[in-house]
Amino acid sequence: MVGLASILTGQKAGMIRIRKQLIPVFFVILTILFIFGCSTLPRDKGQKQITRKMLVTAYDAGQKSTGWKYKYGCCLMPPVYAYGPREGERKKVGVTSSGTKAKKGTIAADISRYPYGTKMYIPGYGWGEVQDIGTAIKGEHIDIFFPDIDDAKKWGRKYLDVIIIKP
Repeated sequence: MVGLASILTGQKAGMIRIRKQLIPVFFVILTILFIFGCSTLPRDKGQKQITRKMLVTAYDAGQKSTGWKYKYGCCLMPPVYAYGPREGERKKVGVTSSGTKAKKGTIAADISRYPYGTKMYIPGYGWGEVQDIGTAIKGEHIDIFFPDIDDAKKWGRKYLDVIIIKP
């Protein structure tokens, strides 16, 4: 019996040594995965990355932000455009000018400078993609979407260095 106990103890000690040797290897692998697999910048081949100082404002899907009202002022009637060249025409609330559903990461920009699909990194907000336009959004001014009006109001107006990757 003594021989069997000493064999089992020796096997446990060997397993502990192997585990201690694998711990540094495990951390090296995790570090490599983190650096190359979880970086914050997308690594698209052939796309040029530029940084510009931009005015960044916020909007939500509400009436004041997106310019719609109820037809004839009645909440039972469908929403329509409140102003602009399409005034009075039916409006799909929460749908961007490119036809996608507005969500966090949706950006309204001047599409003559930043076409649909342009990716941007906004400090304090994260990555987004140009999917919308706005009547007051011209030049180096972008509008970022928030699902909640309180979050949009908290954001306010900021001048930030925005990283831009055009499609």
